[in-house]
Amino acid sequence: MKMIKTLLFAVFVLALAPSLGKAVDWKAGLATGIITPTKPMWMSGYASRTKPAEGKVHDLWAKALCLEDGLGNRSLLITLDLVGLDRETALGLRQRIAQKHRMAVGAVTLACSHTHSGPVVGNTLRAMYFLTREQESLIDEYTQVLTKQIEAVATRAVGQLTPALFKHGIGSADFAVNRRNNKEADVPKLREEGKLVGPVDHDVPVLAIYDPAGSLKGIVFGYACHATVLPFFEWCGDYPGFAMAELQDRHPGAVAMFWAGCGADQNPLPRRSVELAKSYGQRLSNAVDGVLSKPMKPILGHLKVVATEVLIPFAKVPNREDLLTMKASKDKYEVGRAEYLLAKMETDGLIKGEYPYPISVWKLGDGPHWVWLGGEVVVDYSLRIKREHPKANPWVAGYANDVMAYIPSLRVLKEGGYEGATSMVYYGQPSSWGASVEELIVKGVTEMLK
Repeated sequence: MKMIKTLLFAVFVLALAPSLGKAVDWKAGLATGIITPTKPMWMSGYASRTKPAEGKVHDLWAKALCLEDGLGNRSLLITLDLVGLDRETALGLRQRIAQKHRMAVGAVTLACSHTHSGPVVGNTLRAMYFLTREQESLIDEYTQVLTKQIEAVATRAVGQLTPALFKHGIGSADFAVNRRNNKEADVPKLREEGKLVGPVDHDVPVLAIYDPAGSLKGIVFGYACHATVLPFFEWCGDYPGFAMAELQDRHPGAVAMFWAGCGADQNPLPRRSVELAKSYGQRLSNAVDGVLSKPMKPILGHLKVVATEVLIPFAKVPNREDLLTMKASKDKYEVGRAEYLLAKMETDGLIKGEYPYPISVWKLGDGPHWVWLGGEVVVDYSLRIKREHPKANPWVAGYANDVMAYIPSLRVLKEGGYEGATSMVYYGQPSSWGASVEELIVKGVTEMLK
């Protein structure tokens, strides 16, 4: 397996640490900032978007948690109410934050909730839309403003570092449904009859941050399900946004942060109303509170971070002639992809046959191993990683640091369909992934867990 380790790699050596059985002086810093666009720009997530946003249900947020152990090792989690960030935008942002705060790039994670009621940012899914020059300019302008806002939130979180106690646990919520195996219209009846099928991951991992006096200061939680309840033209964090708001209402003074699990093939069903989004948010916050209300395990030991990029091959790489043929297609999305790739070819000189896929693992002392994966990752990955590494207690996230495309397992790749193949058109990727995609990613995770 090829890996690029020079760019994203950090190991905080445990040999310098005292026994893991002894409590460590952990610190935490939390900060938040509104990132709702101030202009009526294009929304992301759905190819059916036909106009800019027309208002908001509630604000979109960037939230940051800085962790520091007793040796001064740090990591920085920034959660974002966005569909995703492209590689160029995310990597540049992480590099600047890491340099400013003297940490490795792999210790900085940008975790998107994947709300489909957020703006187009950078180049993520940009090939899917047919925009005017004015709308293109608004996206570029917003992206520049956004990166500065995120950097500011990160700086405030680092500046707020104070002694803290971290605890962890896992709850459960069951509203996510495998959308590849259950027709949306049939879900209410199938659920009632107990006949829903297909793999799911209903775990709700929870990290709680307390101050020395025992006051709850932060709640970080995840769930593997698409944030696709809402179909309209108003800014909203979808069900994760409602869950965070609900938890903050229930726990005044605490910051609630959501990260998306491997839910690329999971939908909240039924959907398509604000009432349902609020309901799912409440159910998720109930699952989190169920964990908080019971004894949780404290985190002892020290922080360790490893990160890399694994080169994932495409099944086929088109040449210029292929792209010109594609541009003559009657399918407007194929035309959009061809134009996007032709422009990329003009800039880069060629279409690369492999993609540098980001993986990070944070070991939180004797607690969980937080696995951060890029792209829209299907549920097979989290189920497999947890099955193969039970002692590591892995929390597996998708949509982290670079949302470049769907990441199918070999099963889904062979089955085809949207997650397996056709969605690559909307992401502007040259073809579906090669058959080694799952093994390369799982091998990368396994090496870092070791």
